Amino acid sequence: MTTTTRSAPATAWLRRFHPSDGAPVRLFCLPHAGGSASYYFPVSRALSPAVDVVAVQYPGRQDRRAEPCVPDVRRLADLLTAELLPWCDRPVALFGHSLGATLAFEVALRLEAAGTTPHTLFASGRRAPSRHRENEQVHRAPDAQLLSTIRRMSGTDPAVLADEELLRSILPAIRADYEAAETYRYTPGPPLTCPITILNGDKDPEVSPPEATAWTTHTTAPCTFHTYEGGHFYLNDHAPEVIALIRERIA
Repeated sequence: MTTTTRSAPATAWLRRFHPSDGAPVRLFCLPHAGGSASYYFPVSRALSPAVDVVAVQYPGRQDRRAEPCVPDVRRLADLLTAELLPWCDRPVALFGHSLGATLAFEVALRLEAAGTTPHTLFASGRRAPSRHRENEQVHRAPDAQLLSTIRRMSGTDPAVLADEELLRSILPAIRADYEAAETYRYTPGPPLTCPITILNGDKDPEVSPPEATAWTTHTTAPCTFHTYEGGHFYLNDHAPEVIALIRERIA
């Protein structure tokens, strides 16, 4: 089958590092708290040209750092869905890690409501939307405690962690993302109809097995579970396996 390309507007929200206009599937990649589109450059390089990988750039970071952050998942989902819909001229999938997984879920709900059912939702390093922890207040913590949390998660480039001035310049975006993640509360409603692939590290303090299993309540389609050795950023050490799984599921 030949895929035709529909003209979509240029947008500050999306990055296509390796455009693949002829790919039969488009994969939207949503970053973690404090993350940026460039985190998914290796995924784009590995999956192109079989998959057209489109990485999302949230406001308030890198080339968008002059824009105000959006510390609310639902508001962010509304804005992002409007940007993604013009790119849904072929089957699409969503991959989100941590905050990105919650956001991907909310975006998937909006895409389905607009008539586009995702091929697959990949939920990585995040508990099910219906599970929240009341004691999470990292976004209210002093800078030193917030920085300590970031270092403990091991998901930030060591070069950034070593540059105190750079690190402090990105703190507003990190804090806003944590606020979005920690204040999110699921609103009960119809489940998704797309399959969900759940990926987690076996030592991730942010996701317990019951919290991961609860993803099954959020879709009428099958869920599959994949556990890797490691913590919250297990995927940094298992990139080839994760990319192979994505390829197997959607390509």
